[in-house]
Amino acid sequence: MPKEKPQVNIGEVIKTYRSQRGLSQGDIERRTGLLRCYLSRVENGHTVPSLETLAKIAEAMEISLADFFPGTETPRDKETQKMLGELSQDEIRFLAEIKKYSTTLSEGDKRLVLAMIRKMATLLPTQAAAQAKRPILRRPSL
Repeated sequence: MPKEKPQVNIGEVIKTYRSQRGLSQGDIERRTGLLRCYLSRVENGHTVPSLETLAKIAEAMEISLADFFPGTETPRDKETQKMLGELSQDEIRFLAEIKKYSTTLSEGDKRLVLAMIRKMATLLPTQAAAQAKRPILRRPSL
């Protein structure tokens, strides 16, 4: 049995992450099926959620379950934070949008998307403009 009580107020941590993401308790309710009044009780420290419930809340906010617990960062987490710090807000939004849709893609489709991005990134601006103006050729239907 631990000698001292943990210093993490999980309700405050949840509320902070939710606010940072511009989400309301109603948004979390719709994404998880957890009642808004329950979320309020958790955020105000009246109820402690189970790990299963925390996992639902984390998924609804698109964060890792480990993000709720300070001091649990791995070297990989630190490297990720470093890379994110080097990105602009537009780049972060773009990557978040890709992440949202990538879960439904097969591995082959993911490789195809990356190949297209690489190809687009290597085109000179004049080449990209010329390709954008090129008409799309379609085969005649039989």
